[in-house]
Amino acid sequence: MRRMKCMALPLVALALLSLFLIADAAGAPPKPRLQWHHYRNSCRYAEVYVRHQVEEFWKNDKSITPKLARLVYSDCFVHGCDASILLDEGANPEKKALQNQGLGGFILIDKIKTVLESRCPGVVSCADILQLAARDALKLAGAPGYPVFTGRRDGMKSDAASVDLPSPSITWQQALSYFESKGLDVLDMTTLLGAHSMGKTHCRYVVDRLYNYNGSGKPDPSMNATLLNTLRNLCPPRKKGEHDPSVYLDPESGPHYSFSESYYKRILRHEAVLEIDQQLLYGNDTVQITEEFAAGIEDFRRAFAESMYKMGNIDVLTGNEGEIRQNCRYTNKAKSK
Repeated sequence: MRRMKCMALPLVALALLSLFLIADAAGAPPKPRLQWHHYRNSCRYAEVYVRHQVEEFWKNDKSITPKLARLVYSDCFVHGCDASILLDEGANPEKKALQNQGLGGFILIDKIKTVLESRCPGVVSCADILQLAARDALKLAGAPGYPVFTGRRDGMKSDAASVDLPSPSITWQQALSYFESKGLDVLDMTTLLGAHSMGKTHCRYVVDRLYNYNGSGKPDPSMNATLLNTLRNLCPPRKKGEHDPSVYLDPESGPHYSFSESYYKRILRHEAVLEIDQQLLYGNDTVQITEEFAAGIEDFRRAFAESMYKMGNIDVLTGNEGEIRQNCRYTNKAKSK
């Protein structure tokens, strides 16, 4: 398995090969068709403008960090990182898919786009804005900075029927197959799930573990008893159409919206909220990575930087592909009508 062959050194130490010095090495991710500071001539301060808007928004709403991280995932894992998740046009765009209910962060992306269009009209893509904004928000929450190469173009279509994001109740093997279909590996999967140290989830994604695990009519026997009682109080049985409350994915760091290794510590204590998170204990590789990240945040931070970089390069559009939208919610053709 790539990045996990020699166990004499820590897993993450083996994984963190330089992205720049060995991009052509066997097994390394393919070199992206993007550029470092792509807008240095066409919109010199584009990244400064993005960072400023994120910082101003974050001061008043720190939940913007997990919202933007989820937007990146929901965007890149469908058609690739082309900002199709931002589109409103069409009868049923991606953001209306069941898996994407509760998405947020659109208002901030709109604000950033408005600022950039006033300074550099028709230059900076929505796809790049989303990647840069997520990176800056994550850094404010305590995550590491990581390189965002730019030059992405925006996609032209968005259809909820194309959204194949998996349920949070799948097994770790099913999750790994899905991540591998996107060019990511077991370390990437285990690392990126660590973003669950922030944000919330709706009770509908948890109730099966609380009341009817695998159709047994009983709770998940692996769940910590204290957590089970807490979640049952927050997520009582409900009928169709009733309010669906939300709970923190990581009750330790979640209320502070801070990037933390506590997510992995909770998994080891059987205190994960989502089934997919707790499933990391059941794979030889995933449990080893979980134990390493729980032991110290620096390994997690370094791996997170690499995995976010890789995810941001999934099936990007460049050159003459796609377009540079004037409004992130509409293609230029639709906007001109």
